[in-house]
Parts: sequence; C-alpha cells; structure tokens
Amino acid sequence: MSDHVLVFAPAPLLTVTIEQPAEEVEIHVHPGGQGVWQARMITELGTRTVMCATVGGEIGHVLQALIASEGIELRVVTREATSGGYVHDRRDGSRTEIADVPGEPLGRHDLDELYSMALAEGLQAQVAVLSGPADPSTLPADMYRRLASDLGSNGVRVVADLSGDYLAEVLTGRPYFVKVSHEELIADGRAKDDSEAELVRALHGLNGDGATAVLVSRADKGAFALLDGVAYAVETPSFEVADSRGAGDSMTAGVCAVLAQGGDLQTAVRTGAAAGALNVTRHGLGSGRADAVRSLVDRVSLRRLER
Repeated sequence: MSDHVLVFAPAPLLTVTIEQPAEEVEIHVHPGGQGVWQARMITELGTRTVMCATVGGEIGHVLQALIASEGIELRVVTREATSGGYVHDRRDGSRTEIADVPGEPLGRHDLDELYSMALAEGLQAQVAVLSGPADPSTLPADMYRRLASDLGSNGVRVVADLSGDYLAEVLTGRPYFVKVSHEELIADGRAKDDSEAELVRALHGLNGDGATAVLVSRADKGAFALLDGVAYAVETPSFEVADSRGAGDSMTAGVCAVLAQGGDLQTAVRTGAAAGALNVTRHGLGSGRADAVRSLVDRVSLRRLER
C-alpha cells in the first residue's frame, strides 16, 4: 500500500467556458466534474493521485489528454457512449448555460469493469475518495456502499463527498470520513435548517449512521467538524469571493492529501479548510497554489463546540 490517493470519478466532464476579461474573448477548455476538481487539488498539494473513470466518444479522447496533462494518473474504462460536458458563457460576469450534455447512464458491463478497476487500484492506496457524477442516473447508488465496505475492510481510509441516495448508501459501508455541504444536509432532510444546533445534530447523526469523522461545509461561513466524537467549528480567515464553486471539493482534497501523507485528522481538516478558503479567490475550480494553502493552515483553528 503506497501513500497515494485513489479518486473514484465515474463520469468526468469536458468543460468549455467563454470569458471576456478585457477586449478579447477567451475560450477555456478543461476537464471537470467533482472527481477531477478533487484530483487536481490533491495533485497540487504534492500527493500522487490515481483517478478511475469512464470515458467515451470524441469527448472522451479529449478528456484523457487534458487530465493526463495535469499530472493525474488516469485509469479508464472506455465505453461506447460518449462522455458528457457543458459550455458556459461568462462574458457578462454571470454564468449562462449554452449547452449541457450529461452523458448516458453506465451499462452493466461498464459498471462491472469500473468497479473492478477501482477496487484493484484502491487496495493499493492509503486513501480512496468517492466522488459523485453530475447526473445521479449515471450509476446506481449501491456501488458506493460496496466500494466503501470492500476498501474499508481492507485497511483503506475511505473519504466520501456525496449527497442524497449516494450518501445514504455509502454510510452503510462505514466510510472513514464524510464531507457534505449544509445545503445538502437540509435537502436530504438530515438537518431542519442551517443553525449551529441543527448542523451539530446532523454531524452526530452521520456518525451514528456509519461515518467515523464528518466535515460539513457552509458556503462562505466556517465549516463544522466531528472528530473523535467531538464537534468543532472550523474557523478560517475570510477572503473576497471570486467564485465559490469548487471550494468544497478543494476542502475534501486537502483532507485526503494530508491523510495519505500520514497526517492526523485535525491537521487534515485544517488543511482542507485552507484549500477551500483559497479556492474562492480563484476562478479555476479545484485550483490553487500548494505554498499558499500551507501558509494559511496555521491561520485555521478548531474551536470546540461542546464538552
């Protein structure tokens, strides 16, 4: 078992963004999706990253080249159906969707191949992060329970960044660490509102349902965490927001990078919070400089909420 992270990213996307920061129009083409954004930040933080994904069609060929160019080791199941992607226009400062192709659900053969590949690669890793697809119809939720159970029972620390049915299933597999946003907790009926009391109650609920440690992000507010049975407020410096999207994925990535390198839970959460806080100052999702993240970690504190 080596000190790298497996990123389970079942259906990465091709993202095309049109921007006009000055007189000239710019077109940016990148790989995207939750798993890609997490893998990008984990790699930036100096941890070897192996991503398991499915790709297909012309978009799939482009995705493979783009992902590899970022230093991420990619393992793929090539499928007949094309991969998904989107085109967004941000020339006026807002985000206007021009086209969105989610991609087709994975077939039985693709699912079997993806599971076998992720299991084999995950058993060689210190940490495996299970990320979700953009479209919930892409693959059955049961796969997350199986992966969490099979990897966790063989000594791999499983980190899950999921919601809805995917979160419910992965919890039964008893993951080591769960990260979820407060909006997702409310939408899933696990919290009535965004008050501290309700979110702390939800932390303990997730722990009782199977998660050893839990981190709840709260958009531009500090996160809450449950570590070794104790609830904490994660306090970070505030920054002017350029783009809040992707901050949660950077947070998860920071946690994974530290755990893979043998760090403790509190350092992992503080590093994740630093990565998430810095990500909002940038327009690139899951992006950021490792030296900037490390310089901010000492400014992140954990304040105990209950005794």
